[in-house]
Amino acid sequence: MNQQRIKSYIDGLWESSITPTLCDYIRIPNKSPAFDADWQAHGYMEQAVTLAHDWCQAHAPKDASIEIVRLEGRTPLLFVEVPGSGADTVLLYGHLDKQPEFDGWRDGLGPWQPVIREGRLYGRGGADDGYAVFSSLAAICALQREGIPHPRCVLVIECCEESGSYDLPFYVEHLSDRIGTPKLVICLDSECGDYDRLWLTTSLRGMVIGTLSVRVLEEGVHSGAATGIVPSSFRVMRQLLARIEDATDGAIPVDGFACDIPQNRVREAEATGAVLGASVFGKFPACDGLRPVDPRVGEQLLNFTWRPGLAVTGAGDLPDLSSAGNVMRPGTSLVLSLRTAPLADSEVAAAALKERLEADPPYGAQVHFDLDSHASGWNAPATAPWLEAALAEASVTCFDNRHEFVGCGGSIPFIDYLGKRYPDTQFFVTGVLGPASNAHGPNEFLHLDMARRLTAAVALVLARVVE
Repeated sequence: MNQQRIKSYIDGLWESSITPTLCDYIRIPNKSPAFDADWQAHGYMEQAVTLAHDWCQAHAPKDASIEIVRLEGRTPLLFVEVPGSGADTVLLYGHLDKQPEFDGWRDGLGPWQPVIREGRLYGRGGADDGYAVFSSLAAICALQREGIPHPRCVLVIECCEESGSYDLPFYVEHLSDRIGTPKLVICLDSECGDYDRLWLTTSLRGMVIGTLSVRVLEEGVHSGAATGIVPSSFRVMRQLLARIEDATDGAIPVDGFACDIPQNRVREAEATGAVLGASVFGKFPACDGLRPVDPRVGEQLLNFTWRPGLAVTGAGDLPDLSSAGNVMRPGTSLVLSLRTAPLADSEVAAAALKERLEADPPYGAQVHFDLDSHASGWNAPATAPWLEAALAEASVTCFDNRHEFVGCGGSIPFIDYLGKRYPDTQFFVTGVLGPASNAHGPNEFLHLDMARRLTAAVALVLARVVE
């Protein structure tokens, strides 16, 4: 295997074709269905999946089959099959749907405006994870160009991941005979601790997302007349939040959200903390003077990968500051995003959360928790010796550094689903979401050099599957 020629081919393809196509992709505001109820009418998802399909059609090997699969009432799915050597199958996963715009983009940047600065491609969805379909196929093409055997590969590129992948199980079932049972799943939708090495994701947290609403009045009333007589909806909300989060350290005292942390993951966090050091906290755009929840790096890693946590991601019934009259509001609503431990059952956690919030409401206020979605986390199976050797070789060859392991604080519902469906399958979960890349937030970027190196690493791993 001429590894230098593989890397040169991949670098050239990224420069000449993948990066320009990703710029076109970033321009499409194809928000996931959870954030665009009229996604079908708007047609942006169709534009995105057609863009990816046409690129694959133009660059895939001649014996590949490329199809946009459609099930009634569901987001489309791009399915690519590339025949290979031997009996083994590798499933490569990615998604094309995006998070909403968010505010706070720096001058000259925007969610639907591709901009390349200092080797970073800014814009929504490039790193999370529109690049995956192009990177996956480029890795296969690089091997074929050199005449290097590779396994049969199927690319499954969905359009519903940011909404919880609720359409995906229907497609996997529909395509089950064509997919087969993969020996390896490669997912490029995860994080990396830095841009200097190959990272293997060893766990994912789950999630429970819903809207908590408190109502105390039928209409707003003068605050001077009501305070002290009518309990404010905001105070009721504070009491309810105290039921599910310790205000001091952020602990979640709700049954079903936590789990015992395996000792190998504790050791892994300590080792990763030694590699990353202060950058675990330093990668965030923190305000001057802000301190982390825990000063110990290993505990920071365990907090965001193996312990549950709460974020309030949206609010309703609150007027803008400029129009905030001297009125006690009828109610308050918050969108709660709770992360569950990797081994927690999200359905059990969601039920426990709803019961905890709605039981015995303070002052008899009207309290409702409406569940939007939930997904369980995942703990990676033990890495097979052949895959461990392949990852080690790929990291040294493509990054000049040994590979490392880290948990992911976010969720990829597809991985938990596949882990249960294919219990004997190996998983190579990785990604390009490293320091400051800020997926879902403002100024999201794709680190282009990292993406090119990762593409070459995927090619090397694929080559080892058939040995």
